[in-house]
Amino acid sequence: MAGFSDPIFHNEEAARAHLERIRWPQTVSCPLNGCVGRVSPLGGNSMGPGWYFCADCRGKFTVRTGSIYERSHVALHKWVLAVHLLTSSKKGISAHQLHRMLGVTYKTAWFMAHRIREAMKPVNPGPIGGALKTVEADETYFGTKDAYRGKPKAEKRGKKMAVVSLVSEGQARTFHVDRCDAVTVRKILKDNIRWQSTLHTDESPLYFGSIKTFAGHNTVKHTAGEYVSKSGATTNRVENYFSVFKRGMKGVYQHCSEKHLQRYLVEFDFRFNHRAANGVEDAERALIALKGAEGKRLTYRRAV
Repeated sequence: MAGFSDPIFHNEEAARAHLERIRWPQTVSCPLNGCVGRVSPLGGNSMGPGWYFCADCRGKFTVRTGSIYERSHVALHKWVLAVHLLTSSKKGISAHQLHRMLGVTYKTAWFMAHRIREAMKPVNPGPIGGALKTVEADETYFGTKDAYRGKPKAEKRGKKMAVVSLVSEGQARTFHVDRCDAVTVRKILKDNIRWQSTLHTDESPLYFGSIKTFAGHNTVKHTAGEYVSKSGATTNRVENYFSVFKRGMKGVYQHCSEKHLQRYLVEFDFRFNHRAANGVEDAERALIALKGAEGKRLTYRRAV
């Protein structure tokens, strides 16, 4: 993916071959039953290119089957371009911009973006941190909860959406929570951080009970103008993550429904975890997202 002149962004056959190489680097396997070795391409013009037949389950399939592209009428080369655009834009790319660049409707571009975010979602991720490693934890609030949209300003005060993020060794894991209280936060910490880790937080009481859960817990006192404590505690990395996230949500997406917020967090996590500082460039980042397209579907009947 050296540039937008690459045929995979403009030619359907090149895009299909590219996706087949990613999904089946060795041998084509049947996504219907997992069969390998009894799959053969279907000839003739009636089915069109890219169809395969599995002699085991007697099923027909293409590279779209069992992926985020299934039952989509959008050309594959537009899918490949959409993935590249969404993964290479540091603060995201709006559905309106996708709809203009891809030549599809806004509704289609919106749905495509959500399917791609589904492909970005990690599968069964283990806990982060570990012995001699630190994990920074912090919470932030932005926007307005769905139930309070359109209400008077006085009613909306304090009704923001809550987000909790963990950052360790260049990896971020972020969660939308309905209520940001000590019980909720501590469960997130316990479920997602190895107990051998040292936790770094600010002086928020949400984290007071964490010292018994992890190998260490150091705090930084922001109220005293402290950004790195004498013990080396800091939350600068997680706050940098929030900075990029908020600029993307306010400057690019502008509006986000509360029920879809976790998908956007997955998107920002994905780009953070696969950024240049971690040795991942745009082409490889897009490749990782394309690999994640298998086995994931969204089946909304309409764009809500």
